[in-house]
Amino acid sequence: MSTTGETTPAMSVFWDNVKTILYALALAMVLRFTIAQPFRIPSGSMQPTLAVGDYIVVTKWSYGYGRFSFAPLEGLLPHGRLFGSEPQRGDVVVFRPVPEPDRDFIKRVIGLPGDRIQIVNGVLHINGEAVQRERIGETAECPDPHIALGQVTTYRETLPNGVSYITCDKGMTELDNTRVFEVPEGHYFMMGDDRDNSADSRVPSVVGYVPYDNLVGPAQFVVVSFDSSTSLFQPWTLFTGFRGDRFLKSVE
Repeated sequence: MSTTGETTPAMSVFWDNVKTILYALALAMVLRFTIAQPFRIPSGSMQPTLAVGDYIVVTKWSYGYGRFSFAPLEGLLPHGRLFGSEPQRGDVVVFRPVPEPDRDFIKRVIGLPGDRIQIVNGVLHINGEAVQRERIGETAECPDPHIALGQVTTYRETLPNGVSYITCDKGMTELDNTRVFEVPEGHYFMMGDDRDNSADSRVPSVVGYVPYDNLVGPAQFVVVSFDSSTSLFQPWTLFTGFRGDRFLKSVE
């Protein structure tokens, strides 16, 4: 029998377990703030590169630490970044738009500071030159309730720096012919790969030009992905709705 003030073996094990859990939580928070953060893709604006239901990993250190990439700095660092580096044209980036600074968006970096960006008849132009675009065919990977399944056209677009990716074209819309956007210093022009289904820098009231300080980080890979049939209230759908072909897929 133990006397008052003594710690029993069971109590010692209990407190060791508590400390282990607290250390693990602290480590997880440090990693989330400084190294990487998971995000879920809720919309189809980046199809076919990213699908609705993808869970991606974004690295926080890639562009340095700012008020949106490192939460403790949000009140201490209203402007600027620590250990900052510039994004590259073609990066797929999570950011906070100026009109809605409390929401995370994900798009592709198309325009760098000083660039002139315009869409002419659905073709991207950078500094007056049409970006190389090759028609691939039709796809079912960019679904649209107004278009028959498999009737969305895909193109391989190659930026001036050689970054290449697939875009979806759903016919002529108001976003397919724009004015010339002159990207201000310290800002970036973002576009979704599903070009006719993306509120991006072409829509100033929603996104507009994105300041460097508002970047969170680039998407690196898809950790796991589930289709729309998945529900936590039906645990078996975590298996039936699992997309094995997207498991640990690199974001390009």
